[in-house]
Amino acid sequence: MPGNSARRGRRVSAKKGATTGSGGKNRGALKGRGKTLPADERPWHKGYSGTEQLPQRTAWKQAKERRAAAEEGRAPKVGVPGSKDTTWGAGGAGTKKGGRKSVSAGRGAATAGRTGGKPAPRPGGPRVAPGRRSAPGREAAELLVGRNPVVEALRSQVPATALYVAQGIDIDDRVNEAVRTAADRGIAILEVSRAELDRMTGGVLHQGIGVQVPPFAYQPYEDMLAVALEQPSPLLVALDGITDPRNLGAVIRSAAAFGAQGVFVPERRAAGITATAWRTSAGAAARVPVSQVTNLTRALKLAQQEGFLAVGLDADGETDLYDLEAAVGPLVVVVGSEGRGLSRLVGATCDLRVSIPMVSEVESLNASVAAAVALAEVSRRRLTA
Repeated sequence: MPGNSARRGRRVSAKKGATTGSGGKNRGALKGRGKTLPADERPWHKGYSGTEQLPQRTAWKQAKERRAAAEEGRAPKVGVPGSKDTTWGAGGAGTKKGGRKSVSAGRGAATAGRTGGKPAPRPGGPRVAPGRRSAPGREAAELLVGRNPVVEALRSQVPATALYVAQGIDIDDRVNEAVRTAADRGIAILEVSRAELDRMTGGVLHQGIGVQVPPFAYQPYEDMLAVALEQPSPLLVALDGITDPRNLGAVIRSAAAFGAQGVFVPERRAAGITATAWRTSAGAAARVPVSQVTNLTRALKLAQQEGFLAVGLDADGETDLYDLEAAVGPLVVVVGSEGRGLSRLVGATCDLRVSIPMVSEVESLNASVAAAVALAEVSRRRLTA
């Protein structure tokens, strides 16, 4: 058009076309996660009323709610286990076509078929909402792998339910000892393929052998306190945020060696009794009660109300360990985490902060070593008192 070719801001390129869509690439992200199960069908909810075996954690929640309701004079808000059928049918989703055959029928929860890379539901197990993955519970059995760890665990009488040996592995003295020890203790010995053992361990280096340990049975904290108070010299150990299971196992071993009646740890942001902790404790976890508490500060205050003196290990503590005259009475030794030591609230709750004297330039001791030194000094004072 005459005159338009010289105007300012004229278009010199083609007009922008339609925006290209995703073509369904992200369509899966828009799909729903499936129906949310009601409270009475969730195995970990206090309102669970299913027909499967009641998990220990759920039973604890229901008992806690009943006690609280009794104190407040109201009806407890808990389910009625066994009143609602929550099992799969005999020929339901647990059966799949063309699936791989299980290596052993007695393997239990360690073996699960796979459909499209996701765990397949099992007949008789709890129902899971469509589209949701059923994460393993905190109380699930754990597999300890490696030839040396397995032999050491069996030597130290760690409770075990099954020993898995891969087909075609090189047999050495450690494998022979593991098989012989498991047979003597009546532990099931299962031969599986190396690929199956890889799947069970999640790709961890297993050296062709693994032992399955059952979930650890924690003792209620109130029961631990009551048992400790029955002793002439009550002694407990509290761990403030210890995240390494090897440190936890070492502290439990020291607690057993120096006469402590129990160890208690927080439920969150702290290590629990795993296969590694079992092995490090050299079987002491089977002899020393271990409890998990919701709030460590409240647990310490409850112990103080029962007459215990809370002593926190702190490199900057105002009291020297070798001057701790109160060690002969009811005592709770509080050990801080590997990095930051005692947390602010736990440190403020302790009656005393005790330091371990050192002659070198070492800044601090490992948490489990510090606990062993402190417990040894407490034991020495009580023997000479």
